[in-house]
Amino acid sequence: MSTNDTSTTSTTAAPTSTYRLQLRPGFTLDDAAGLLDYLDRLGTGALYLSPVLAAAPGSQHGYDVVDPTRVSSALGGDTAREALAVKAHELGLGVVVDIVPNHMSVVRADANPWWWDVLARGRESVYARCFDIDFDAGPVLIPVLGDDGDGGRAALAELTLADGCLAYHDKRYPLAPGTHAPGDPVERVHERQHYRLVSWRRGDGELTYRRFFDVSELAAVRVEDPGVFDATHAEVLRWARLGQLDGLRVDHVDGLTDPGGYLRRLAEDFGGWVVVEKVLAPGESLPQSWPVAGTTGYDALREVCGVFVDPSGEADLTTLALDQGVEVDVVEADVLARRQAATGLLRAEVLRIAALLPPRPPEGREEPSAEAVRQREEAVAELLCAFDVYRSYLPEGEQDWARAVETAAERRPGLAFDLEAIDRRVRRDPHGEAARRIQQTSGMVVAMGTENTAFYRATRFVALNEVGGDPADFAVTPDEFHDGAARREASRPRTMTTLSTHDTKRSEDVRARLAALSEVAEPFGEAVRRWTERCALPEPALNLLGWQTLVGAWPIGEERLTEYLLKAAREARLGTSWTDPDTDFEDRVRAWPGRVLGDTALRGEVVSVVESVRGAGWSNSLGQKALQLLGPGVPDLYQGTELWDLSLVDPDNRRPVDHQARTDLLARIEEGWRPPVDATGAAKLHLVRTCLRARRELRPEGYLPLTASGPADRHALAFARTSRGAAHPDLVVAATRLPLTLAEAGGWSDTALALPSGPGTWTDRLTGRVVAPERADGLTLAHLGEVFDRYPVAVLTRE
Repeated sequence: MSTNDTSTTSTTAAPTSTYRLQLRPGFTLDDAAGLLDYLDRLGTGALYLSPVLAAAPGSQHGYDVVDPTRVSSALGGDTAREALAVKAHELGLGVVVDIVPNHMSVVRADANPWWWDVLARGRESVYARCFDIDFDAGPVLIPVLGDDGDGGRAALAELTLADGCLAYHDKRYPLAPGTHAPGDPVERVHERQHYRLVSWRRGDGELTYRRFFDVSELAAVRVEDPGVFDATHAEVLRWARLGQLDGLRVDHVDGLTDPGGYLRRLAEDFGGWVVVEKVLAPGESLPQSWPVAGTTGYDALREVCGVFVDPSGEADLTTLALDQGVEVDVVEADVLARRQAATGLLRAEVLRIAALLPPRPPEGREEPSAEAVRQREEAVAELLCAFDVYRSYLPEGEQDWARAVETAAERRPGLAFDLEAIDRRVRRDPHGEAARRIQQTSGMVVAMGTENTAFYRATRFVALNEVGGDPADFAVTPDEFHDGAARREASRPRTMTTLSTHDTKRSEDVRARLAALSEVAEPFGEAVRRWTERCALPEPALNLLGWQTLVGAWPIGEERLTEYLLKAAREARLGTSWTDPDTDFEDRVRAWPGRVLGDTALRGEVVSVVESVRGAGWSNSLGQKALQLLGPGVPDLYQGTELWDLSLVDPDNRRPVDHQARTDLLARIEEGWRPPVDATGAAKLHLVRTCLRARRELRPEGYLPLTASGPADRHALAFARTSRGAAHPDLVVAATRLPLTLAEAGGWSDTALALPSGPGTWTDRLTGRVVAPERADGLTLAHLGEVFDRYPVAVLTRE
């Protein structure tokens, strides 16, 4: 294909860029096909689709697959998929699909034929090997019954027999052959099954099958079994053999028993471009043995966004958080949240691991004491909380494992004996079941403790509280940014990079505006103190989050803000939670948006703060986008973000996109319109089109940091790259940093950027102007006051 780039670290081809689309019943494969002409005109390299296999009835995202052998009929079925692929390839666009190997949905047993058969036949089912079920622990526990504090006993009376099935309200479950005769009491029939319907509250502590995090409706799949791999991937690999699939995004790779083994098998059978959803800790690299192009880009997101944050704002924002009673010790918040996840939400997994690592009974006794068993369980939980990465990959990641054992022992010296015993056992058999379960569970603990809880508690500055981020690391310096980009180009040049996804806590444009607040941290803090005295949310961390969200996502309606704050409060589990909601607390949260928006004076103050940073937020947004789209890696553009997008965490970021408005604006830009930087967002669309088309045309390689000189040099961030086949760097990307501080200091003055040497004239593709004519002395200087007089970014190419 014309958009593919084959100069990768492997033999696989990579697109020049991707455009992510969220499919759902209201936006199908046919609808996606209707956008292909627009995406081609935009400069996209490949269409990147959310999961397309058959999902749970009514699914709005596709990550709840119920049948991996067919395309979702709600999305148009295989006919629509094939037609889309054919049309995309005719336009020279690749097709990338998101796959979900880790789990399947079991929320509706009658919608999942594999799960239905397992429930009907137990371990004798041909599909029993597909799911990670502990059959030795007894019947499969299905935590669905209501529970008013009676352990679900009253709900058992609501079971009925209907159409040859066991029914609980709208849910249906199979009956094993020979377990039902006319007149049998429903309770007795239930007791004869290979499963038991139990209280939903028992899922966290007693579940007999592994799940996706703490979601009992998503059962883990054993793709490490070759037969299960074949069954779950046959349809996807068929598309590849037909030449209708060019790339794969692998969801939640850390949840797999053996990620490396899985990826090696996938590479052997697929052979195309593969990226994995893998959250790397700052400074962490993918295992070298993984035959993939890279990650889905959260590591790049942290660096690109962080370089626009003003480090001088840290002290004032820290003082504000302390004054408000918000935790600023990120490590402490993180450890506490992880322990709560391990000992509560994931207790069933901890117990299953501990059962594989029983303590030795004292001499003269056949069984260890209850205290010894409890201590071994605590050691397992503490170890799971102690990783500074999501998981280790033994034996390759032995150093990560060793640090976790050491950290756990330092935090809980009383568990040192048990931790040493676990360490010896795992090192002796790094491929054994205990080692495998600890590794795949540690990632769950980190994700649920850090991302889903601590990020909603330590809310000092929420622009940093993003997947793959570190709220303790306040800003990224230009040198750190350049080092990260250079490493990416050298090690994984075809990894994906991103700024917004369906899983980010807030969109790139919200973070860009929040970054501008770091430049005015002191007056913002004073405003928050005034606002809080007048109208506070009922918990400090949520209150500080609420004001930042209101400013960052403005304009935002009462309903959207309410739904977001309720989700944030439940995730934080400080005043309420998903499992134990506090109705009084939540009513106070529901009332807050209306109180704020209905207070004319308070609303006016909020709007005034927004207006003071709106332009700087736009500048940061454009800068982020230019660095990502033309920097090393394969940039992904999340649907709709070619215009300003002020979305928050899902489901807010999965709302329908007005593609027609974007198509209309694109037509004007194609006619030569160079839009101003204003509320329409057309300037961002202009930048995206310019960058994507330049990338598709030039295929840039290499990475050369550039440094400005002059009084405002720290406000410029620039790099150069070389188009394929060129002898000298011929592409320069330049962006403005810390625009409010720059304006306060008087602007660019005589600050200039020296461009790479070589013959030719440099032109800004955004404005069409020559910015640095070739000089007789060979030195080519771009005066930044002139370069940035129209846009705060520049895309320079040399003809």
